[in-house]
Amino acid sequence: MRAKPLIRRVALAALACAGLLLADRAPADLGGVIPPTPPRATAPQGAVLFRDDFADGKLDRWSPDRENVWAVRYGMLRATLPDERQLHSLLYAGSEEWIDYAIDLDVCGMRGVDKGVVVRVEGESGIGLDLRGPGYQDALLHRREWPMGRARVTNANGVWHHVRLEARGHRYRVWVDDALVIDRTDGRGSRPKGRIALAAYTGGVGECLVYYDNVVVTELSSTAGDITSSGEAGAR
Repeated sequence: MRAKPLIRRVALAALACAGLLLADRAPADLGGVIPPTPPRATAPQGAVLFRDDFADGKLDRWSPDRENVWAVRYGMLRATLPDERQLHSLLYAGSEEWIDYAIDLDVCGMRGVDKGVVVRVEGESGIGLDLRGPGYQDALLHRREWPMGRARVTNANGVWHHVRLEARGHRYRVWVDDALVIDRTDGRGSRPKGRIALAAYTGGVGECLVYYDNVVVTELSSTAGDITSSGEAGAR
C-alpha cells in the first residue's frame, strides 16, 4: 500500500488547528465538516480484485449515478447531497462477473444518518448494507426493500468505522469495527454475482456528508460457501 501524500496530512492538521473540525459548516468547497485522519489500510486477506485509497485524486475506475455528489478531497472519497429528504446516490466499481468476494472499507459519516455499501450489483440492484448512525445506531442488511438482517451497532458521526461485508455463495456476513454483527443466508439465492457500489443517502433527516477510504475487494474461496447462518456468537 503506497503512502498517503504528505500534503494531505499537513492540510488536515492545518484545518484542525483552524477550528474547522468543530464547526457546524465548513466552506462550500469542502462540503461540510472535515473528518479526522483516516486509519491506515490493513493488509488484504486474499487475492485483490480491486483497491482504491484515493491517493491519486482520481475516480476514473468508478461510475457515479449522478453528477456533483462524489469527489476526492485530501486523499479521501467524499459524498455530499443537498439538504433534502430521501435523496440518494451510488458510486459503482468492479465487474458484474464477480461471484464470491469480500469488501473492506473505512467510513466516516459527518452529517446525516445513512452510509453503506452494496455488493453483487446487477443493473441497479444488489445486496445492501446500511450503517445508520445518530438516532438509530444499527446495521441493516437488505435485498432491495426486503430486510435480511439487523443488528445494534454503535457508529457515531465524526468517527471512522471499519466495515467488512462478505458474499460467499448465498451467505452474507457483516463485520463492523472487527465485530461480526450479521450472518445471514439468502434463501432465494437472488444475487449470485455482481459489482460493488458505495452509497450516499439523506434519508428522513435530509442530510448527507460521508467520507470513504481504503476500499479493498478480495476474492473468496467458494468452499464452505453455503453454511447456514447464525453459527457464530454475536451474529444476528
